[in-house]
Amino acid sequence: MPSYEVGQTAETTKVFTEEDILLFAGITGDRNPVHISKEFAATTRFGERIAHGLLTAGLISAAIGMKLPGPGCLYVSQTLSFLAPVRIGDEITARVEIVEVISGKRLRFKTQCFNQRSEMVLDGEAIIVPPRPPRGKS
Repeated sequence: MPSYEVGQTAETTKVFTEEDILLFAGITGDRNPVHISKEFAATTRFGERIAHGLLTAGLISAAIGMKLPGPGCLYVSQTLSFLAPVRIGDEITARVEIVEVISGKRLRFKTQCFNQRSEMVLDGEAIIVPPRPPRGKS
């Protein structure tokens, strides 16, 4: 079984497209016009459409589920603070860092997303159960 240590990190980066936002709206049913209507969004404080906050948070899930601790891990909890809007065309990097190993059975992560200008757009914390070895293996 892999060992996990405080300070280990992983990152995932993605450019958010109009298609990403429309697909997320269709999958979730969240068709808030601030995300999908150019005309409506132009009247908001953002002046243009923005990505769903949970779409942005999905990059954290990708970093955790695919990189650290990786496939087979389980989410227990996630807190999120949305600090700045994510716009179509923004390149977002999700960064996860182990900040605590809890009795060797759970990991506490600092979870953050940054745009291409290194501005933090999302801040949070996650508790994860790392993957277990397959049955019959140790």
